Amino acid sequence: MANTRDIILRQLERLELPDGGNIVSRDMVRALTIEGDQVRFVIEAPTPDIARQMEPLRAAAERAALSVPGIARASVALTAHAGEAKAPGGGPAPSLKIGGHPKGGQESVRPAQVRSILAVASGKGGVGKSTVSSNLAVALARQGRRVGLLDADIHGPSQPRMMGVSQRPASPDGKIIEPLHAHGVTMMSIGLMLEADKAVIWRGPMLMGALQQMMSQVQWGELDVLIVDLPPGTGDVQLTLCQRAAPTGALVVSTPQDVALIDARKAMDMFRTLKTPILGLIENMSSFHCPECGHEAHIFGHGGVGAEAEKLGLPLLAALPIDLETRLAGDAGVPVAAGDGPMAEAYARLAERLVQGGMA
Repeated sequence: MANTRDIILRQLERLELPDGGNIVSRDMVRALTIEGDQVRFVIEAPTPDIARQMEPLRAAAERAALSVPGIARASVALTAHAGEAKAPGGGPAPSLKIGGHPKGGQESVRPAQVRSILAVASGKGGVGKSTVSSNLAVALARQGRRVGLLDADIHGPSQPRMMGVSQRPASPDGKIIEPLHAHGVTMMSIGLMLEADKAVIWRGPMLMGALQQMMSQVQWGELDVLIVDLPPGTGDVQLTLCQRAAPTGALVVSTPQDVALIDARKAMDMFRTLKTPILGLIENMSSFHCPECGHEAHIFGHGGVGAEAEKLGLPLLAALPIDLETRLAGDAGVPVAAGDGPMAEAYARLAERLVQGGMA
């Protein structure tokens, strides 16, 4: 299957475009699938007007695919972006597509002016990884660090809401992305580039390409630390980050119960396999203090992450309670670490520990 795919792409590379390159090098071939003797793919044009002029190219691409041994049927469709954006002056605005295939092989995408990259990870969703990421970023900024926050949870980006930003990032030249700033943190999220309710339905190469763009095309500037909020699990985004950005280390977030720890162990095994240091574990939702009577309850158990850290010889960096104020603050776009109170102090202690340890 892979060999046939490569042969098809080589055939398509022969279809040159009037303004240079070909439909493969210009990243216009989408959703290429092979089922038995049939191949299907889409050619994505920059604008509807250009798409209307590309019917001869579409037919040529179909013939090129049919020339490959083993392919008896080919279905090639033309599509285009919905419309051409306009700049404030009335002319065409720079075009910036997020989610193209990765480029540059295994070349580094680590921003040159970023001293430390901390990957915040979890084995499964729902353990509060994104909440920890945003609050840790704000807490580090309050300690005088130059902090960036990259929301790499591409299928479920939540940092725009948690950080209280919604403006679409600018791209003056269609290549460099100007990040946004909130609560002293420089931030970027795929959620800022898409409609709020639009699902990201991408295969692995597009996920990897999106991460590459957000690492290497964003104008991060000089940072002491870049916090990367990873998706849950052990997929393509994690693999790309570890192999091409060389993170300083990983912080693994889990709740105390066994079900969460099972998947946290898999995340840690992934980082060990990819030679990324695990800097420590964070137990989230460790306890609940009733605001009415002060009783402490352990809704998700207690101490499980600490016991796991001790077994593995890793530091337990923090045990954070489940807290209504944290949830309300995140929904309101002002992380709890930006204010005062017990939760802000807890994140301040976590940030101070990372700074003193030379990790941030």
